[in-house]
Amino acid sequence: MAASPPAPLEGGCGYFLERKKRFCRMVPAAGRRFCGEHAGAAQEENSRKRICCPLDPKHTVYEDQLEKHLKKCNSREKPKPDYFIQDINAGLKDETEILDELVPISSLSEEQLENLIKKLKKASKGVNCTLKDQIMSHPALNDVLNDPKNGDSASKHLKQQASILGNMERLNLLGPRRCFVEFGAGRGKLSHWVDIALQEAEKVYFLLVERVTTRFKVDGKHKNRNSVFERLQIDIQHLSLNKIPVLIKEKLPVVGIGKHLCGVATDLALRCLVETYPTRCKERNEEPVAKRVKNDAENDTLVNEGSEKNELEQWIPVTGIVIALCCHHRCDWRHYVGKEFFRTLGLGPVEFNYFQRMSSWATCGMRETTLEASKINIKKRDDQISDNEEEHDHEGYRKTDNPEGLPGLLTVEERKNIGRLCKLLIDQGRIQYLQQKGYNASLQYYTDSFVSLENVLLTALPKQSSTPDSTT
Repeated sequence: MAASPPAPLEGGCGYFLERKKRFCRMVPAAGRRFCGEHAGAAQEENSRKRICCPLDPKHTVYEDQLEKHLKKCNSREKPKPDYFIQDINAGLKDETEILDELVPISSLSEEQLENLIKKLKKASKGVNCTLKDQIMSHPALNDVLNDPKNGDSASKHLKQQASILGNMERLNLLGPRRCFVEFGAGRGKLSHWVDIALQEAEKVYFLLVERVTTRFKVDGKHKNRNSVFERLQIDIQHLSLNKIPVLIKEKLPVVGIGKHLCGVATDLALRCLVETYPTRCKERNEEPVAKRVKNDAENDTLVNEGSEKNELEQWIPVTGIVIALCCHHRCDWRHYVGKEFFRTLGLGPVEFNYFQRMSSWATCGMRETTLEASKINIKKRDDQISDNEEEHDHEGYRKTDNPEGLPGLLTVEERKNIGRLCKLLIDQGRIQYLQQKGYNASLQYYTDSFVSLENVLLTALPKQSSTPDSTT
């Protein structure tokens, strides 16, 4: 005869653990039969119903507590900060360029695909396809780079960060009295190493722009340092830098940085830095000089008008841009800054949208090298991201269109070359845009392809302050 199950402990949870053949030993809240872990079982006891939160269906709430929950839910709409201006960095939406649903590349006829590739190669003829190697390092990362405890992933990220800092040093962008704006900051690792490199510098500020809440941030390591870190949880599309208090007060030159800034985010960041921010600064500075000084509480006397005008003329809002590019297949024609470049080549939104999707072929060689690893550990790749990995690391390696189903049966090497041309053409449009805005811009390899297949760095300096090797 089977033994009857033991009774629950006095004051203990009433949920029976079938696997352990005993009742839960947790102590529930006063007046409750079940502990918080097994509160779901209480639904049958007291008929309380849980429903999906209308603000975010990823979590549930008791129906009778919905009104109270909506007032404190983390997904509720929060008041917009002053630096939020709707679509300030978005591209103009041309109603005549709205695309119908595009046919997948794998569904194109052989003739259609050949025409696309011909257009790509013709447009790329005048583009410099040979990028200079600028694979560098920086002393700030010497110790951590040589740490034997580093895994492969950590080592690869550190090499990239060290090279980005090395290129910033080469362009004289590491120094005091400036504000570094890291776009797509994530955990803030790049800003962290810039701060380490500038330990003795004065008046160094960091603005970390990220649209989502991020875990494992490294910001806390800087609380006792001279530098100032501030996180801006906002989409770059709506970010108005001229409304940031520290930039208004300190009037510091800005250095825009980013490590693997995915697709459209690069275009939004470039427009933010060299178009909307300088324009708004100019509008603010067009106010009469005497009025500006009078309104400044820190100045009780008028300064010489001529000297102030000279100071304004010399002040450059953005003194440099250093962005590691990534995920061109996530670009968007509306926000793309190189539209004019494409139009001069006789190309438009249709070709752009096919080229940005074909750009993912540049990393299709990764498919052969990671096939076995993906079979063994596909769950980790899809569902988990380790502390040293970033989400976009694998994005470029996923198929956006099925190359194996392409007409003409292009080889892997042919697809890779076509993908590289697509990336280069898209980036060339960004270079021309920066040149038109008064910057000398260039593309270079900043790390080896076996470290990262997304190994191109975009740099830009104002023309009057450019170093000899900063041009394309």
